[in-house]
Amino acid sequence: MSAAIYFHPEAYNTSGPKLMGRNAAGESFLKGFIKYSITKKFWAQVEKQEHGQSFFTTVRKYGRKEPVDLYGRDNQEKSEEPGVIFYPGPGLLDYAWQRTSFGHSNWSVCGITHTTSSKSSMDSIVGMLTAPLQPWDCLICTSSAVKSHVMSLLEHQAEYLMDRFNAKKITLPQIPIIPLGIHTSEFNFSETQKQEARNKINVKPRDVVILYFGRLSFHAKAHPLAMYQALEGAVKKTGRSIVLIECGWHHNQYIQQAFDKAGQVACPSVRRVFLDGRLEENRNIAWASADIFCSLSDNVQETFGITPVEAMAAGIPVVVSDWNGYKDTIENGVEGFRVPTIMPKQGMGEDLVLRYELGLDTYDAYCGNCCSLVSVDVEATTNAFIKLTESEELRKKMGMQGLVKAKRKYDWKTIIHQYEELWAELNAIRKSESPIVQGKNIWPARLDPFKGFASYPSKTLNLDDTVSLVDIDAKVARDRISRYIQLEMVKFATIIVPSQEELEDILENLSFCSKSVSELIENHPIHRKPIIYRSVVWLVKLNVIRIIR
Repeated sequence: MSAAIYFHPEAYNTSGPKLMGRNAAGESFLKGFIKYSITKKFWAQVEKQEHGQSFFTTVRKYGRKEPVDLYGRDNQEKSEEPGVIFYPGPGLLDYAWQRTSFGHSNWSVCGITHTTSSKSSMDSIVGMLTAPLQPWDCLICTSSAVKSHVMSLLEHQAEYLMDRFNAKKITLPQIPIIPLGIHTSEFNFSETQKQEARNKINVKPRDVVILYFGRLSFHAKAHPLAMYQALEGAVKKTGRSIVLIECGWHHNQYIQQAFDKAGQVACPSVRRVFLDGRLEENRNIAWASADIFCSLSDNVQETFGITPVEAMAAGIPVVVSDWNGYKDTIENGVEGFRVPTIMPKQGMGEDLVLRYELGLDTYDAYCGNCCSLVSVDVEATTNAFIKLTESEELRKKMGMQGLVKAKRKYDWKTIIHQYEELWAELNAIRKSESPIVQGKNIWPARLDPFKGFASYPSKTLNLDDTVSLVDIDAKVARDRISRYIQLEMVKFATIIVPSQEELEDILENLSFCSKSVSELIENHPIHRKPIIYRSVVWLVKLNVIRIIR
C-alpha cells in the first residue's frame, strides 16, 4: 500500500537559504520512499506545474520507471485512487476540512511531527479534536517523547471540551510511532578516507576527535556549555589532545560569536574546528574524522534528533543527553552513553509560555528560555568522554554495536516498509467503517457564500423566476457580451463564466420568448445545472437579461 505525497520542493530540499531539520528529514524521506517503496505507481499532489516536474525528475533520478500521476488542489478527488495522502508536517486540520466536500471516508490524511513546541504546531494538534479527522487518519510521531507531548496536549484539550461543552464523543486519528530513517550506506568510510579526512584538518595520530554535527544554535538545538566544560575536564583528566569539530551552520554572526566566546571561556585546552555543514565535502570530512560523537540536546523544539543515528551508521560511539528522541535511539552503555538531564517540575513554566503567547517573547526566545532551565549533567558527560578517550577498544565496541543497530532499525529500507504497512492499515480501517453521513454544514467556518450572506440581497434567484432578453434579439445580446467579456473587470472571474456553447443555448432559448430559470437549465447535464443557474445571475448583472416576474 502506497500513498500520494503532498509535494512542495521546499519541504524536501536541503539547498534552501534556511536549512532546518525538517528539510533534511524531508529530503532523506523522499529519497528513501522512492527507492524502497513497493508501489506500482507514484502519486503527488502539487501546487504548481514546476513542482510536479521536480517530483517526476526526482522519481526518475533514483531509477524508478513506474508511472507518475500528478494532480493539483483543483482535482482533490484523485486522492481516492491511492487512498492516502501524506503531508510532511503535523498540520492536518485544513486537509481534513477540505476533504469534507468530497466525503470523509474517500481517503485518509497522514502527517508527521517535526517540532511540536511552536504555537502553530500546538494549535494544529489540539485542533484535531474538533476537526473532522477520523480513525483512518494519522499523525505519525517520530519518538516516544514527542508522542507523550502530543497525547498530553490532546488530553488537556479533551478535558477542556468536556468541561466547556459537555462533549461526550472524542474521535482521534491513529498516533503511531515511526522513527526517522537514514541512508546508512552514506556514512561508510574506508580507513584511507578517514586518514585523508583527518589530514585535511591537521589532526595528529594521537588526537581524539569529538564531533558535534547539526545546526549550531544554543537556544534551539544544544546549548554547548555542558559539552565544552566536559571536554575541558576530559583533557585535564586524561592529558590527551582533544579536537572538537563543530560541523554545522550558525543562523547569524551574533550566534557564531557567542559560540566562539563560550569555547574560549569553557574549553581553552580544546582545539575547536568549525566546518560549514551545508557543504557535502565538509560533512564527509566531519564524519570520517570523528572518534566520538556528541549531542547534548536540551531544547523543546526538537522531537527526534537524527544525528546520533547518523553517527551510529558511521560506526562512531556517541555521548548524548537523556532527552527526547535520544531515549529511543541510544541505549546507555551499548552504543555510547546517555547522560542525565533535569528540568523544573510541572507548573513552573506557565509564565514562559504565556510570554510567548502574548508576543512578549519570540519563538526563539521561548525555546531559549526553556532550554536555559534544562540542565545536562556535566560530571556524567565528562566521565563518558574520559572512558571513550582512554579506551580505543571501547570506542570500537560501541561504534560497531551502533553500526549494527543503525542498519537494522533505522535504514530507510526498513522504515519505508513501516510507512506502507501503516498506510495499508489506514486503508483497511477506512473500508471497514460504516460510511459517515455528511452534515448539513460541511465546513461551518467555510460556508457557501450564498448561504452565509443570504440576508444581504433583496431576493435570491428562484427556479420559477421568469427571465427575458434586454435587447431586441440574441444577436445584439451576443455582441454586447463579446464586448463586456473583454473588460478586465469582467474577465477576471473566468471560473464562473459558462462555456460558449452554454451561453449560446441560453441566448437561443430566450431569443423568441421569455423562459423560467428551470426551463433554461433543464436540458443541461446534472453537474452543469448549478453553473447555468448561476450564469443567469451573471447575465442579469451584465444587463443582458432581466427578471420580469
